[in-house]
Amino acid sequence: MRNSLPDGSVEFVIPSDLNEARQLQEFIETQLRQCDYEDKEIFGIRLALEEAIVNAIKHGNQLDQAKKVLVLFNIRPDRFDIGIQDEGPGYDPNDLPDPLADENLERPCGRGIFLMRHYMTEVVVHPPGNRLTMCKMRETNGNGNGKVNGNGNGNGKHVNGDYCL
Repeated sequence: MRNSLPDGSVEFVIPSDLNEARQLQEFIETQLRQCDYEDKEIFGIRLALEEAIVNAIKHGNQLDQAKKVLVLFNIRPDRFDIGIQDEGPGYDPNDLPDPLADENLERPCGRGIFLMRHYMTEVVVHPPGNRLTMCKMRETNGNGNGKVNGNGNGNGKHVNGDYCL
């Protein structure tokens, strides 16, 4: 289900289905391209988005197709904002193991939040841990063409005293 909101945001509610998640990712990618986001930006956003939605479906909703994932996003020339919420009990991101620790280097999982923080300007997990917001800030070079702002290390900017989205 898709709703367009008065502020330009778009809201989707999808079942906990990985195929639905892929379709939503493709839709968002198409929207980013239409807004002249660069390939490098789209790659990072898509990777972070995939990690977040798959985590919501697999870990939050436990692949229960009766449970939904709410996705709210807004694309502007200077930034991309997205919020993802599942129906799971949540988690504390501080409890996640460090994916760069020697004992975790060969583990096939546990890198989702790390990748999101690398590619997005800001990533916030909201208590109780079943809602995540991310944003990607862009610089404009004066003629409307965007460029990636910063190093994507998760140290985001605040707008009107609040986080992105």
